[in-house]
Amino acid sequence: MEKLLKNFEDYLLDNLPTSKTFHPYFEDALADMLKAGGKRFRPMLLLSVLKSKKSLLIPNAMPVALGIEMLHTYSLVHDDLPAMDDADLRRGFETLHKKYDEVTAILVGDALNSEAFNLVASAPLHNDIKIELVKCLATNGGIDGMIIGQAIDCYFENQKLELEQLEFLHIHKTAKLIAASLKMGAIIAEYDLSTQEKLFNFGIDIGLLFQIQDDIIDETQSSEEAGKTTQNDESKNSFVNLLGLNGAINAADDLANKCEEQLNSLDENLKDSLSELLLKYITRHKKQ
Repeated sequence: MEKLLKNFEDYLLDNLPTSKTFHPYFEDALADMLKAGGKRFRPMLLLSVLKSKKSLLIPNAMPVALGIEMLHTYSLVHDDLPAMDDADLRRGFETLHKKYDEVTAILVGDALNSEAFNLVASAPLHNDIKIELVKCLATNGGIDGMIIGQAIDCYFENQKLELEQLEFLHIHKTAKLIAASLKMGAIIAEYDLSTQEKLFNFGIDIGLLFQIQDDIIDETQSSEEAGKTTQNDESKNSFVNLLGLNGAINAADDLANKCEEQLNSLDENLKDSLSELLLKYITRHKKQ
């Protein structure tokens, strides 16, 4: 897994987006949040699924994995804007609107969004596969996924949602792109539709678990510890705000148990390929 992550990281650094113009810093701004690191969780999900069946296609799938990371990074850049979360810190670095200006941050997000689809469409894969990949990424990263989740999150600040509504919000805002990453790996690997759907549903639960864990981090860690702005959810609909800290921890534990059961139900190659990546996350809050 470490070798696969290093290969992806090297690929990312060798293929940063460029903009050869006389703008004094736009190209630097395009690359800043990509170079800032992060877990690379979504591209690694895709590559791990592919490794389980068609590892020889991993080099061909690198542009798709980078496209997912670009789309995710664009969402973070926009999420941090003053109109949304108004955050000063991301991945341990100044957010783009703080380092440069708000216009630059908006346009960098726009550029990373469109470049993500360019990368997928240009990957050395069969055109039929690429059409399915574009549809999956657009659906789950767009109006039926991340975008409507963010819209609900922003609109309902200072308004308490029911648990079912809160889950809808975070399934769309966070979980669907994680689920899409697993499904896109399965599409490239040509797993059957049943396995693609099973992996997608697994990804929804993994994404919800991630969000609950993120809400717990926001409540319990400083910005320095977390590497991003925390203590920032007072007006937000978070699992901690709705369930309380202990309730959120219990919900995370229950979901971790469910995710572990789902992981164990996968075929042996998939289970082995995903376990190293996932087990450290889905066991984080389980009681000893």
